[in-house]
Amino acid sequence: MSAALAFALPPALEAAEPPEARGLARDGVRLMVSDGARPPVHARFLDLPAFLRRGDLLVVNESATLPAALRARRADGTAVSVHLSTPDPGDAGRWVVELRRDGERVRDARCGERLALPGGGWAELVTPYLSPGRLWIAALELAMPLSDFLHEHGAPISYAHQPRRWPLDDHQTIFSRVPGSAETPSAGRPFTPRVLARLGHGVGVAPIVLHTGVSSLERGERPYPERFDVPAATAVRVNAAHAQGGRVIAVGTTVTRALETAAMPDGAVRAASGWTSLTITPERGVRTVDGLITGWHEPDASHLLLLEAVAGREAVKRCYAAALEVGYRWHEFGDSHLLLRDVGHAAAAASG
Repeated sequence: MSAALAFALPPALEAAEPPEARGLARDGVRLMVSDGARPPVHARFLDLPAFLRRGDLLVVNESATLPAALRARRADGTAVSVHLSTPDPGDAGRWVVELRRDGERVRDARCGERLALPGGGWAELVTPYLSPGRLWIAALELAMPLSDFLHEHGAPISYAHQPRRWPLDDHQTIFSRVPGSAETPSAGRPFTPRVLARLGHGVGVAPIVLHTGVSSLERGERPYPERFDVPAATAVRVNAAHAQGGRVIAVGTTVTRALETAAMPDGAVRAASGWTSLTITPERGVRTVDGLITGWHEPDASHLLLLEAVAGREAVKRCYAAALEVGYRWHEFGDSHLLLRDVGHAAAAASG
């Protein structure tokens, strides 16, 4: 398996904030367009329709972000945050959680530890989840349904790179419809009614759902299982777009993961739902996605391997160098990137 790209992220680029806070509409963020071996093009996200063509299909994620961060207190009085990631795949009554304190993960948690939550609730750590010491399966004891509890006591998950905490609405996209993500499926944030209106009648939009877990993976750590749903109507539209010579553009790595999970070896997509453990690498390649819209990811992030699977390592390397040179903004409130599949790279991967 090839290693993800390694590069130094300048401190000035680390902190990103919503474009609204910088006096910009969401669709005013910068957009880099990478198309095979051609030099990258710099534009604004509002210009996205100019880089699409009749017959293309945008596939978007309808998952909405939960206020999944809860204040908690350990038995010794230490304040921590409990970040809900996903329900336990083996027991829907329990949740996979991460404990964090002062911007770092808690490393001394133990089985059976009980954490006091607001409103008289409790979270008990039952067992480590897959990666000992980082994620835990927790049993929650609450006086009300979880959704009500989160909306009364929770907050959006945030990290040190965010200059301040932003309300839940800033963590949603125009497509948000089905609550369930621990963190924002952020590739969809720059879409606005203006962008959608500019698409015209020749470019379609179809939905999937993939509920994201926490993104605070250790360097080199692969994504964990996540819940997804590719509806039959979207599968039909994906297959029709390909049959008519159009391209399927995934809005986000989440959409790419869902579509590729539902794709058969020949690239045809079927309706599918459940949990996906798929990790997309250059060796595995992509079967049905012809391009993706995404943000800018950290050095060594596993998402970079997915980008390489779509566009090729050299194209990704070239674009990241250009982004660093001109100061693109990183993270979920940052700038955007359209990568179109390198046909030559795809052919070489298929023959290999």
